[in-house]
Amino acid sequence: MVEERLKQAMSEDGAKITVDWRGEPRHLYVISMPVDTLYYNPDTHRIRAQKTLDPERNRILEEEPWGERAQAYLHDLLRQKPSDPQQRDPDYTTLLEELEDFGQKEPGIISRDGIIVDGNTRCAALRDLGVKDIRVGVLPQDTSRRDINSVELALQLRKDKRRDYSYINRLIAIEEELASGRREEDVARDFNIKVPTLRLDRRVYQMINEAIERSRTSSGACLRLVDFEEQQEKLRELQRDFAKKATTDPEAAEQLKESRLAMVVLNYPKTSLRLAEEDFHNRYLDERLPPDLRPAIQESSAVTIPGLPGVTVPDATVAVKTTRALTDRLLQAKAASLSANKVQPQALDEANRVIISARRAFDAAVKLAGQNAQLEKRKIAVQERLSDAADYVKQCAAEFAEAKAKRALDEDAFDDALLELRDSLARLARLAGRTFTSPGDGIEWLLAATREE
Repeated sequence: MVEERLKQAMSEDGAKITVDWRGEPRHLYVISMPVDTLYYNPDTHRIRAQKTLDPERNRILEEEPWGERAQAYLHDLLRQKPSDPQQRDPDYTTLLEELEDFGQKEPGIISRDGIIVDGNTRCAALRDLGVKDIRVGVLPQDTSRRDINSVELALQLRKDKRRDYSYINRLIAIEEELASGRREEDVARDFNIKVPTLRLDRRVYQMINEAIERSRTSSGACLRLVDFEEQQEKLRELQRDFAKKATTDPEAAEQLKESRLAMVVLNYPKTSLRLAEEDFHNRYLDERLPPDLRPAIQESSAVTIPGLPGVTVPDATVAVKTTRALTDRLLQAKAASLSANKVQPQALDEANRVIISARRAFDAAVKLAGQNAQLEKRKIAVQERLSDAADYVKQCAAEFAEAKAKRALDEDAFDDALLELRDSLARLARLAGRTFTSPGDGIEWLLAATREE
């Protein structure tokens, strides 16, 4: 059917669509195809992380990707919200409304075999709306799997696309592009981000995968990539602060990372995560943990260096290992709470109890950390105000000379402002005189300057 309709489009020199094909623009003829005859692309990056949510259906998808049951699974995934597959994606609902009101605007792209390269979600929406046909451009006969991925990415990353890949699926796509041998600079350009941002996201992706492994329980439950979909900004900021701290104090950086990762698991907002510095566990949290959540005393041990027989170095410190042990406990509890079908009811109840108990302890610790942060701000607020005032006075002196030269100085207004400044300094001097029993040079000057004759 594709070949017949393509011949007809070529003979009529019909409509075309332009794509980036192996580094060069390629004009593809557009044909109309019945939506029920086309195949969803099982490799589309839009649902890469979500495919593993249902192991049984995913197994069918891998074994018979073009079969009816596998294609039905893809149809369901294309309509679901990336961060919560139990819900319909609001963007999909918007697409349905647009197609119903205005019809299909842009053609999709298919291979000669009828595999949808671009337009998988549109095809799903048209099927749901009961529309019979979809307009598609047709790729050349020698299209490879790599070509399909490249064309999909190039079209998806164009700025005029409405429905972006989810954060996790973007991370997966970036890793796959780099694994194929492409340079970081080229991949960053394709994804419209800077190289430092690409490297930051790669570190975040590595941290997510490590957290998933750490969350694995004896029953086989573990967190999934989609469980981190809505944590993008939290994880990025965590990784930035970790990297900055690691340059001067690697141990402190590890403690900061573990405390904040635990708070991500407990779904704290980003503003609360910022309160968890490297001393958060020892200073605010540890004594507020219930006995059954307080990690056992961890012991530091030595590890050997490969290639250097007999040479050992200490592993993580006791403090870091203790903080990490609590995070591991929470990761595993979270995994169990999200895997009701994999754990026994008693284990599920225990996981939920751990999360609730930890949340209470963290709430108290976060409150204390926040109060201390406010106190620290107040401590530095006074001197910062004076520094700002000094800058204004310096600027005033410069502008005074200019105003005088231009004969633009209002002497009466200037005099009134000086009296106001004098009164303010006098009030500050009275407060300082009552506070400091052994005043320094600055305070002595203030007291002398405002002392009434």
